[in-house]
Amino acid sequence: MKITAIETIHLARGITVHAGPVQWLWVRVHTDAGIVGLGETYPRPETEKQVVLGALAPLLLGRDPSQIDRLWAGMFEAIAYSGWAGAEMRAISAIDIALWDIAGKVANQPIYKLLGGASRDSIRTYNTCYDNFSFLTQPVELARSLYDSGIRAMKIWPFDPVAKRTHGQFITAHQMREGAEPLRLIKQEFGDRMDVAMEFHGYWNLTSAQQIARAMEPYEPMWLEEMLPQDNLAAYRELSLSTRLPLCLSERLMTRWQFRELLEIRAARFIMPDICWCGGISEAKKIATMAETYYLPVCPHNCGGPILHYASAHLAANLPNLFILESVRKHYLEEYVGVVPDPLAAVDGAIPLPPGPGLGVELSPEVFRRPDITIDKVSL
Repeated sequence: MKITAIETIHLARGITVHAGPVQWLWVRVHTDAGIVGLGETYPRPETEKQVVLGALAPLLLGRDPSQIDRLWAGMFEAIAYSGWAGAEMRAISAIDIALWDIAGKVANQPIYKLLGGASRDSIRTYNTCYDNFSFLTQPVELARSLYDSGIRAMKIWPFDPVAKRTHGQFITAHQMREGAEPLRLIKQEFGDRMDVAMEFHGYWNLTSAQQIARAMEPYEPMWLEEMLPQDNLAAYRELSLSTRLPLCLSERLMTRWQFRELLEIRAARFIMPDICWCGGISEAKKIATMAETYYLPVCPHNCGGPILHYASAHLAANLPNLFILESVRKHYLEEYVGVVPDPLAAVDGAIPLPPGPGLGVELSPEVFRRPDITIDKVSL
C-alpha cells in the first residue's frame, strides 16, 4: 500500500474561544488501496496547510503509510533541519493522526486497540466551560447544569479578566477576591461534589502566580493550569515549590524532548499534551509513557475540533495513567453537529469508547457541499 495523495480541508466557519476565533484544518491521507486516513490540527489553517502540502506531502507520497514511526521521524528530521516550531509540529500531528486512522482501518480495529487495548470501559471527563452559562456571572447555575448531566469536574478561568487589565504583572487584594469568587461560590454550593480546575492561560508573572496559588489553597481546586508562559520551566519549578496545590501543564509543549525537561524538573503533577500540537497520537503516547515512569497522571488537552476529540478518546481509552479527559459540552452538543455524524457526547459524565475501525469517524458528506470550504490536494 502506498500514499497517493495528501489533501487539506479548511472550513471557514470557526468557533470562538477565550483567545478569539479558531478554525480547524482537516488532513486526509489517500492510498492506492482506497483507504483514506483523517487527521486534524488547529488554530491557524492557512499556515498549517502550507506546511502540510509544501513541506511534508513530498516526503510522504509513494511511501508505505503503515510505517508510522519511520514517517514521523522523516518528517521531523526534514523540518528540524531549518528549525521546527508550532506550525510544523501541528502539521506533523495532523498527518500522524491520519496515519493511525489508516492503520486501524487496515486492521479493522479501533486505534486504542492498536495502542495496547482499553484500560477502562468509559472515559471520565471534565467540562471546559464555554457554555451558555457564564462562570463569571452564573457559576453556581453552570455547575448545577453540569452536575445534573453527570459531570463532576469543570474548568474555569476567572482570573483572566484581571490579567488582561494588569497584563499579569500585579494583582491587588480586591482583584484577588474578584478572581476567586466563582470558585468560592461553586465550592460553597457543592463542596467536594464538584472538582474545579483553574486555568490561567499563561498570563501571569511568577510573583503574581505565587500570590494567586496561595490564595487558592483554601478552596482546594483540582489543579492550577498554565499559570506562567511555558518558556521557563525553572520558574515553574519555583512556583511548584511555593504551593501545595498541584500544577498542570503544558498543552503548548511539543514533542517528547520538551516534555522530557518538564518531567525532569518535577514542576508538574498533571501532564497535559495536546495530540494536535505535540506531534500526534504517536508522540502523545510516548509522552504519556514517559510520564508514567515518573508516576505522573496524564490529562490530554482536548479543546479543538471533532477529530481531535475522537483521537483524544482513543488515547484516553488506552492510557493506564489517565487521570481525566478534557471535553467541551458546547462543542459536542453544538459545534460538532453537522460536521461529523456522531459527536461522541458525554453520557452520565463519561465519554464512551470510540467505535473504530481507525478513528471511527468521518466528516459528514454535507461538509463537502458547503460554500465556505476550501479543498487542496497534492498527488503522485
